[in-house]
Amino acid sequence: MARTAAPPRPHAPSRDSQESPRPSVARLYSTKNDLPEASRVEAIDLLNQRLADCIDLQTQCKQAHWNVKGPTFIALHKLFDEVNEDVEEYVDLIAERIVQLGGIAEGTARIVARRSTLIDYPPALSTGGEHVAALSDALAQFGRTARIGIDEMNDLQDADSADILTEISRGVDKWLWFVEAHQQAKV
Repeated sequence: MARTAAPPRPHAPSRDSQESPRPSVARLYSTKNDLPEASRVEAIDLLNQRLADCIDLQTQCKQAHWNVKGPTFIALHKLFDEVNEDVEEYVDLIAERIVQLGGIAEGTARIVARRSTLIDYPPALSTGGEHVAALSDALAQFGRTARIGIDEMNDLQDADSADILTEISRGVDKWLWFVEAHQQAKV
């Protein structure tokens, strides 16, 4: 029996007509948060960028978790899953802060794919060493962007968002240490 193509989804915009991933004041929900509206709009935009990077980092953790092979499989499989669990919490912290500021947390796969600044995770990796190298690169890059975000939030006088990013930065640095330790052993 021949398969027929599914009918097009009604009202689905084409990729070319999708709106920009940047927030607009029209989409800002009212809140009694006392940060100035201009600061909240800018913070939401910056936090949505960190959200995209963090969701991308989470998918990279799972890619490593699912595909690692070799003599260190079980240790790395468990480690990558633990990293993922914390990164999932970071995703939630960032998304919830965006909404607290009156914004919309933009975390769909398509938005994340367009926005993420992390390097692409090579899909064909298999050995523990390859995954350790790739995931440590992603953790280091995300940690750097989190620290940039702290400075940006401080410039906007948004101490709460800066504090969230500081918590995330500390956690990512801890996981970077755990993952890099698998590369640092002397033979």
